[in-house]
Amino acid sequence: MEGPYIAPLPPRQVVDLLRERFPGALEDVAEFRGEITVVIAKDALLDVARFLRDDPGTAFDMLSVVTGTHYLERDHDYEVLYHLYSLPRNHRLRLKVRLNEGETVPSVVSIWPGANWPEREVYDLVGVRFSGHPDLRRIIMPEDYPDHPLRKDFDVEGGPRDARPRGRVASPGFRDMESV
Repeated sequence: MEGPYIAPLPPRQVVDLLRERFPGALEDVAEFRGEITVVIAKDALLDVARFLRDDPGTAFDMLSVVTGTHYLERDHDYEVLYHLYSLPRNHRLRLKVRLNEGETVPSVVSIWPGANWPEREVYDLVGVRFSGHPDLRRIIMPEDYPDHPLRKDFDVEGGPRDARPRGRVASPGFRDMESV
């Protein structure tokens, strides 16, 4: 058969392997539309990630995306998702870590160096701090900007109320579109 082979089933055996290898580290497992998301304890993140990369049976050698989400009315304030891909096995897996305000998550840059800028972006836009990151600073917003624009408590009109300039805004918000 020529071309890439796409496995018809998600890698459920990886979940069983993680449960066996890291008892107590898996907090939840969800499967939706053929994709598996594993919620793990933040303290186990580096061990689980290193295992998933190095074990020949899993071989998740590529971190394709790191995303962060802020929530207002849940048991946790943040979720950080790591989208993994195994080139040799053609499998995809998502790892999810849940955090509360003031907590940090370990950086995975030592495992997947490509996580450097995505972790910085999550810090800049959502406010999640990554412990052990080699250069955790803003990449989009100014260094002295007081807020994180992708947080759910961010003012949709452009930021914190006390930082808004006086007078007419340069770019009208959705409420000002009728007057334009």
